Amino acid sequence: MARHLITSAIPYINGIKHLGNLIGSQLPADLFARYQRARGHEVLFLCATDEHGTPAELAAAKAGQPVAQYCAEMHELQSKIAAGFRLSFDHFGRSSSAQNHRLTQHFAGRLAEAGLIREVAEKQMYSPTDGRYLPDRYIEGTCPNCGFEDARGDQCDNCTKQLDPTDLINPRSTISGATDLEERETKHLYLAQSQMRDQLQAWIDSKTDWPILTTSIAKKWLNDGDGLQDRGITRDLDWGIPVRKGTELWPGMEDKVFYVWFDAPIEYIAAAQEWQDAGKGSDWERWWRTDKGAQDVTYTQFMGKDNVPFHTLSFPATILGSGEPWKLVDYIKSFNYLNYDGGQFSTSRGRGVFMDQALEILPADYWRWWLLSNAPESSDAEFTWDLFQANTNKDLADVLGNFVSRVTKFCRSKFGETVPEGGAWGDQEEALIKELDNRLRAYEGFMESMEVRKAAAELRAIWVAGNEYLQSAAPWSTFKENQQQSGAQTRLALNLIRFYAVVSSPFIPDAAAAMMSAMKTQDASWPQDVKAALGALPAGHAFEVPEVTFRKITDDEREEWKMRFAGKRD
Repeated sequence: MARHLITSAIPYINGIKHLGNLIGSQLPADLFARYQRARGHEVLFLCATDEHGTPAELAAAKAGQPVAQYCAEMHELQSKIAAGFRLSFDHFGRSSSAQNHRLTQHFAGRLAEAGLIREVAEKQMYSPTDGRYLPDRYIEGTCPNCGFEDARGDQCDNCTKQLDPTDLINPRSTISGATDLEERETKHLYLAQSQMRDQLQAWIDSKTDWPILTTSIAKKWLNDGDGLQDRGITRDLDWGIPVRKGTELWPGMEDKVFYVWFDAPIEYIAAAQEWQDAGKGSDWERWWRTDKGAQDVTYTQFMGKDNVPFHTLSFPATILGSGEPWKLVDYIKSFNYLNYDGGQFSTSRGRGVFMDQALEILPADYWRWWLLSNAPESSDAEFTWDLFQANTNKDLADVLGNFVSRVTKFCRSKFGETVPEGGAWGDQEEALIKELDNRLRAYEGFMESMEVRKAAAELRAIWVAGNEYLQSAAPWSTFKENQQQSGAQTRLALNLIRFYAVVSSPFIPDAAAAMMSAMKTQDASWPQDVKAALGALPAGHAFEVPEVTFRKITDDEREEWKMRFAGKRD
């Protein structure tokens, strides 16, 4: 039995996420976790809400709430929505937890002892009107690159250029709108990543099996321009983890907190401590410390491409620089972007489908299937309602749902609600078993290598094989001449429903559970031998005709949703 530690990028606390966020990390991570559990392996699947930094403070201020209260309520809401999509986290933590406070301060202390943190005097925008320094997102202005008038102090949303607040033309405070901003000198702590460049380069070069998307981004940051730069790890904010070296005060840093991109990845480790402290598990260190058993763990991270630099450079620099035996990631699965109908998802413009809205209109499995089978792996992907309707209707309703309905209803009408007896398998059945065996092995290979779209295509081909067999064998025609043979064909088809439920469960867990329930079985063991698996339900075993597994999306619904989620146009 292998052991798999799986983490997905932790979402910001500020609001409900859209479908692009879901497919960019959490959903494929859940697919992989469910698959590994189904194969009998031990899994610890962790995620959390990212609760520090400017976005949390701004969102809380907009909501008129204290930031701690806002974060607590949004964590509860995000947890509920994740459960709605059947994301099977072993623990969904919080970066504001006491465990993360302690661990972040511990790492800072270790890095300081190793000479990997230095104080830097820098110029930063100060607002006399607000009486405070203004970090990145507290400032907006005109982008010097494209002229967009609402660029943020860290990045322009129009041209995506990364910025510093001092780059902006006509900068203004997002708190008060004040424009009388001035540059003042302040001190911050920097992680001396540049000292670790060679070590990080060697580590990344050793990952020959990583996706090109992941390694190309990491190497770009390592080698472009002046190479890997030291990075600030503190900010002038009220909400966050106080700057300490372990338990000691850090002189001159009393009014600062750690930068969100320093403490957020550390929450992956802290979430395991939270998992144990919540009574959900024990011995968290065997997952994270190589001197306590984690050397036997395979650690896989899932994330969107914008998070890759921090997970391939900054977080590993923290881990390696500590000099302690922490587990480093073995594989990073990164994704491109999912766009919405010719543009981007936009919260401010109400453009696109957000996770809570998606669950209001259709069950989770519809979204899980479409998003995973169209995952933006090799390039950006695009959601359109036409594609969504066509794909889900064809794959889920016409192929899988139709098979379940035809088989169970036919059996009930001719043999009753028990698996029929009699007959024997012939050449058709042996050919099907051979095809299913080949396809199952291919499916397993794609799942192991996290090739999500290829795995979905192979699963669909497994469904199609059963439909083609049913159409060719035609037990309803065979019944007129040879009821025994028709019974054997129907028995095989009923067993295919259970087989489909088991192998489809990582993609569509609710439908899989419904199929298992209809077949009145709890035996969800992964099929090692296809021939044996197709005899798991013996003659005489009771079943029931289920409700419609997947209904079709109508043209009227498609047009209604197009209009509803189009958002405000420029």
